[in-house]
Amino acid sequence: MKSNYKAMLLSCIDPRFQPIIYNYLKKKKLTGKYSSFTIAGSAIGVTANKFKKWHKTFWENFDTSVKLHNIKTLIVINHRDCGAAKIINGKKEFSKLNETKVHKNSFQKMKKIFKKKYPKLSIELKIISLNSKVETFR
Repeated sequence: MKSNYKAMLLSCIDPRFQPIIYNYLKKKKLTGKYSSFTIAGSAIGVTANKFKKWHKTFWENFDTSVKLHNIKTLIVINHRDCGAAKIINGKKEFSKLNETKVHKNSFQKMKKIFKKKYPKLSIELKIISLNSKVETFR
């Protein structure tokens, strides 16, 4: 039996961001209306080659959520000061610009895969800071 969920949230495991993300979704009136998948790096964790073993797990989970929970939207929330972004960046200097490139690359890959697999569903790509500032990527 399908539930009334509207969205699935993909977010990071970083505990600093759990209350920030919860409050953001509460303001969007999504409390109790989304299922959640939490993995290191969020979109980075399901797109970067470094974490390739995790990719299949996410997409199988998302497919199951679509079937069981009537998911119409995937909300992807990455965050600033991201450890997974630092890992992907490698030994290069880790600046806000480098971090933004890592996030943007993960979002572009995510969107491409998503639109191919789920052309009728929508995707929201966000990056959030510790001060709760939310940026939207297209």
